[in-house]
Amino acid sequence: MLFFPSNCLVCGKRLHSPREILCFECEYKMPKTGYGERGDNPVSRTFWGRVPVVSGTSLFRFEKGSAYQTVLHELKYRGNRKAGLYLGRLLGHELNHTSFSRCDLLVPVPLHPGRMKQRGYNQSEIIARGTSEIMGIPVVTNLIIRSGHHRSQTTMGRHERFENVFEEFTLGSHPMDINGKKVLIIDDVITTGATLEACSQVLFTHFKCQVYAATVSCA
Repeated sequence: MLFFPSNCLVCGKRLHSPREILCFECEYKMPKTGYGERGDNPVSRTFWGRVPVVSGTSLFRFEKGSAYQTVLHELKYRGNRKAGLYLGRLLGHELNHTSFSRCDLLVPVPLHPGRMKQRGYNQSEIIARGTSEIMGIPVVTNLIIRSGHHRSQTTMGRHERFENVFEEFTLGSHPMDINGKKVLIIDDVITTGATLEACSQVLFTHFKCQVYAATVSCA
């Protein structure tokens, strides 16, 4: 098990608790979106006309070069799972006492098998488990699975990206019955929304359910 020094990932100040990754001041200054219950926020609008997601939201705005970019990099590339749990808890606090709190289960976006083997964990699942701690909603990891199919999306347009990503996701071999349930899909970052759209479409194809989407950050 890896242990990380209890210093703020943004300013470097010593922290009082090993569960924390940001000092009070840096957490306060985090560029949070404040989207909450706003039905017309940019994340929700990403899905309009594409897939009937009830509502979408993000914890904070992703700004390239920002000190807060370090927090996500710690989680995705440096094995700092504590960062994911911490961000998940912050997301949970933002979603508590909103319509998102009425969801029945949390479904983290599955990681590509190759990345999973390389990284050893799914960052979206770590975030979802942090969120679950606060909201008390169970995490389900075998509802949607990701195949090994993957092509570079560097030169693709939005439609091509969706077609490429959609082919990667499928229903798990022994899925639970979620008919009539409210499902909250969790991911780390939303850019074009293609990944969350593809995951949502898998659920809509097989079940009559309501889907919500939440990410730690939005580009």
